Amino acid sequence: MATGSGGPSVTGGSVAIEDHGVIGDLRTVALVGNEGTIDWFCFPHFDSPSVFAALLDRERGGHWAIAPEPDGVLKRQFYWPETNVLVTRFYTPDGVGELVDFMPMAGRKGMKEEREILRRVRVVRGEMTFRMECFPAFNYARDTHETKLIRSGATFCSQTLQLTLSASVPLRKAERGVTASFTLHENQSAVFSLHPGARTSCEAVVHNHESSEELFRQTVEYWRHWLSGCQYTGRWRETVQRSALALKLMTFAPTGAIVAAPTCSLPESPGGTRNWDYRFCWLRDAAFTVYAFLRIGFKQEAAAFMRWVEARCAEYDDGPLPLMFGIDGKRVPEEQELLHLSGYGGARPVRIGNAAADQLQLDIYGELMDSVYLSNKYAAPISYDFWRHLRRMVDWVCDNWELPDEGIWEVRGGRRQFVYSKLMCWVAVDRAIRLADKRSFPADRARWHKVRDTIFEDIMDKGWNPERGAFVQYYGGHALDAANLLMPLVFFLSPVDPRMLQTLDVMRKPPSQGGLASDGLVFRYDVEATLDGIAGSEGTFNLCSFWLVEAMTRASVARPDLLEEARLIFERMLGYANHVGLYAEQTGMSGEALGNFPQALTHLALISSAYNLDRTLGRRD
Repeated sequence: MATGSGGPSVTGGSVAIEDHGVIGDLRTVALVGNEGTIDWFCFPHFDSPSVFAALLDRERGGHWAIAPEPDGVLKRQFYWPETNVLVTRFYTPDGVGELVDFMPMAGRKGMKEEREILRRVRVVRGEMTFRMECFPAFNYARDTHETKLIRSGATFCSQTLQLTLSASVPLRKAERGVTASFTLHENQSAVFSLHPGARTSCEAVVHNHESSEELFRQTVEYWRHWLSGCQYTGRWRETVQRSALALKLMTFAPTGAIVAAPTCSLPESPGGTRNWDYRFCWLRDAAFTVYAFLRIGFKQEAAAFMRWVEARCAEYDDGPLPLMFGIDGKRVPEEQELLHLSGYGGARPVRIGNAAADQLQLDIYGELMDSVYLSNKYAAPISYDFWRHLRRMVDWVCDNWELPDEGIWEVRGGRRQFVYSKLMCWVAVDRAIRLADKRSFPADRARWHKVRDTIFEDIMDKGWNPERGAFVQYYGGHALDAANLLMPLVFFLSPVDPRMLQTLDVMRKPPSQGGLASDGLVFRYDVEATLDGIAGSEGTFNLCSFWLVEAMTRASVARPDLLEEARLIFERMLGYANHVGLYAEQTGMSGEALGNFPQALTHLALISSAYNLDRTLGRRD
């Protein structure tokens, strides 16, 4: 093995959102570009300050790159089957190299306690020279750090965090961190690992091929064992499993919380200002995720989230629930703009924290009560004490459902009487009645029945626009809202109710004809007609595209022609996943990924639509 130093940077140009895979340990994740660079990593948790954030600023953000030195290398990235272990393969005229990235599941049965990112590069054939750069930029590139070389590694110490890099090849100190240049022959490998804390020596922790192989096999076994609990056996099974693996990566094991996405400030429009921090637990998103997990047999995840929800409900026994929490159950940090970062593709400002945490979004109660109802039915019965908190919450909904709010899409243009918010208030009361009856819990049933019926009539009277022939976004408005596609999915209306079928037909038209669909891909609403208080445009919303598939699937009972079209739209959407089967929040006009990545809502909607579409197709076959 020959070693050396020097050479140009290996990071090249900025890597697109869709050109990433994700690894994680159920506490945080790292995004790995298809050229071998980790350009997003927060530690120790999802919502901690970043260590590597080149995705948001290539020059200042920090990165950890491992790649062959020659330019023009062919690359292929994929997941080890049935796992969240990522492989990036390099093809050159001189040989084939393979970079394996993963986070061992620290503290799990048979595995050591210490957390780490492990990166092993190996030459499969021939001979290749690689360059490694580890340039951390602590606290969103706001903190300086000291780099110190130690035996078999280096330490990086800032005011707020200390990390140690162990390496099986010699390192050289650089201005921003450390580098290494090394040549590997066939069947030779080099192993790097990033650990918490500042060590005085890495001789006891540096990995060789054998120790890294053992951790690799243990991590593969963990993910395969977890995935074996998936009960889905229908069409598109591997796609559904990949979405389940992605959702599992977004769960925070210590508390059971589920983040909406593990990134922040990835833009919803190229170069735009719609850049938000999603590294928190939205009650809505997490409740939907519970539904997806239950659909395919993962009851433990549902039960863990229910315990987390019960604790939050107990803490907020008076007044409305916050719509989102930190993953530790605490308040979401105030929104800040990081003006020193250039943003992904120049999209500024870069934001951390989330001001929407203070909004009123009445829909969260429906999604929450639906997930509780399903969890009680399919996972584990809820306790009486939990019921007492839920009962108080439903009474609050009965008192306040008529209030205007900011709605599911978190508009910043003022509160309105959003139809979807009213719909979900109806769901909250309806599921509470069903749960009370199923478990014989005490409740003010007479009042709940009256309120539920009043909300139903209110939506049918004020949410329906006869001129549009559709349910609209808010009372008195004309704009459409893809969220209303959930009406049949939550059993508010029959999927073949004439009003629902008319709404479906209107939404399926292209925007130029007043609809929301573009070749089957669905915009969540018309940005110009909604006046959401945020500048700029956005792409089609992947979640809404899968909602359309499911609404059409259910409507095919009366309209058989919709079933084949639903399948075509679903399979067209599968083509917009990235090379490892992951989705961001939106799809841009050029087919690029937009918004935070990977997005829990997209993957859970894929699972739900696949489940129902497969079941319906099975009946027809």
